[in-house]
Amino acid sequence: MFEFIKGFVAGKDSESVVVDVNGVGFKIFTSQTSAAGCEEGENVKFFTYLSVKEDDISLYGFLTLSELRIFKELINVNGVGPKVAISVLSQISVSDFSAAVVTGNHKLLSKVKGIGPKLAQRIVLELKDRLVGSVQTEDLPQAEVKVSGNALFGKDPVFEDAVEALIVLGHNPAKARAIVASVYKEGMALEDIVKASLSV
Repeated sequence: MFEFIKGFVAGKDSESVVVDVNGVGFKIFTSQTSAAGCEEGENVKFFTYLSVKEDDISLYGFLTLSELRIFKELINVNGVGPKVAISVLSQISVSDFSAAVVTGNHKLLSKVKGIGPKLAQRIVLELKDRLVGSVQTEDLPQAEVKVSGNALFGKDPVFEDAVEALIVLGHNPAKARAIVASVYKEGMALEDIVKASLSV
């Protein structure tokens, strides 16, 4: 129903932001990351999701499409509701979450309040299969740009994991590979590559 809400911040706390749109205040539940990313009086644009239940109608939103995408995927996992999804995005960055899904690191997710080991494993299993499993490394265009020595981007498994992490976040395979290639340096950790790629 609402793709985004654009206006100025009339108030906020750690769990929600009130956006004033021509005199109408929309209360948007959001992650601590998005809440911290805006100030009262500032003009903002929140990408939103309207949750309609029998006893509740709530608006959820984020400053970035990446956060909204992960939120939507999370709430489609059995056992994960909007509040748990918000908790995940408040405690784990989008890049770290993406890397955890790609590498099967369910232990990172189990550290989030409200997520036990079994649910963490389910999240990784379902999201990796849904978002990454259909894209095979050999189907992606291979980068031929050389780095120090004779290593090629396409030969480094960390490079490939970073590409898959960006695909999880919504980039098409060719664009994901190009972005990672622009920031990649031999020996970089996966998390560092993903974070650098998101800033491009």
